[in-house]
Amino acid sequence: MPYFSVEEARAYLPRLRRILALLRRSASLNVKAATNGHAAVRTKATADDAPLDLDPEQALAELEEKGIILRDPVVGLVDFPCLHPSGTVVQLCWQLGEDELGWWHLPDAGFASRRPLPLPPEL
Repeated sequence: MPYFSVEEARAYLPRLRRILALLRRSASLNVKAATNGHAAVRTKATADDAPLDLDPEQALAELEEKGIILRDPVVGLVDFPCLHPSGTVVQLCWQLGEDELGWWHLPDAGFASRRPLPLPPEL
């Protein structure tokens, strides 16, 4: 499994924003199709909605190849696996709409247990 440093994850955010915007639109369209166009899912267009050179399947494959965990395509919630200097794996947690990568949590803890970066020196 690939691991990200905080800097590597932050450097990927511009592309990730566009990928997640694409996946959010795709998820919204799938919900609308399944409900015959009467879905309650609504997403606003953002600057991240610029065309991307991928279709949704390719976007998902890119995230998987990089080891990025897509938690919720509608919200745009992802985790970047990160290896703490102690050897403990943590998740760098980011959600579409957040300006910067600023949170982390232990793998089993999840979003509700997010803690602000930087990572503590001891884990």
